[in-house]
Amino acid sequence: MDRLLYTAMSGARQSMEQQAVVSHNLANASTTGFRAQLQAMRAVPVEGDGRLATRVSVAASTPGSDFSPGAITRTGRTLDVAIDGSGFLAVQAADGSEAYTRQGDLQVDGNGLLMSMGRPVIGEGGPIQVPLEAEVFIGADGTLSGIGMGQDPDSLAEMGRLKLVDPGEAGLLRGADGLFRAPPDAAGNSAPLPASDAVTVVSGALEGSNVNPVESMVAMIDVARRYELQTKMISTADESAQRANSLLSLNG
Repeated sequence: MDRLLYTAMSGARQSMEQQAVVSHNLANASTTGFRAQLQAMRAVPVEGDGRLATRVSVAASTPGSDFSPGAITRTGRTLDVAIDGSGFLAVQAADGSEAYTRQGDLQVDGNGLLMSMGRPVIGEGGPIQVPLEAEVFIGADGTLSGIGMGQDPDSLAEMGRLKLVDPGEAGLLRGADGLFRAPPDAAGNSAPLPASDAVTVVSGALEGSNVNPVESMVAMIDVARRYELQTKMISTADESAQRANSLLSLNG
């Protein structure tokens, strides 16, 4: 009977964690450049004193992210950029390390720093800074050009270049802050990726989330029903154990 309890109990718990992943994806169905988290279930042996080979648990895991591109929508805003094809935009994370995102709705803060999601955008020489009140244009290769306030169009000057990277087959790992980083080396450190000239951007456009709301809703219903089934199995096992105890008491 305890085999059933082990399986149902661990399955119910991991279904709740799987539901959290599905809910997170659905909540970001309209987030610019969001990459859906993948989720999977797997059987794992029960560890600890007194373990038995017949007892197994279920573990939910997020083996990676879905890197398929999202739909590109034209906005006409000069500071909006969408990555064309594969590639990522480099930004500075809260700890000062280099991280990567595809969220391209850029802004200029009060100090003239080019920001994405409140994080400085990294260029060829570090965070990019542009003159305040300047009109900025972004080329297909990530080059920033601008005209200062009150200047004529002939004064168009280059102000920097976005660092665009292509992780290739090595891939990227999602961090707790929602940003992506290169896989760590043997020492556990993630080295910055080199800039790639092959990555291009579409100016005046944004890439949407690659989450399919319909599929996410179906997955949410499926996980909820699976959780209900597992809790019902726990109740059935409890009822069966009580009946067995009653029979033993009568025969005792």
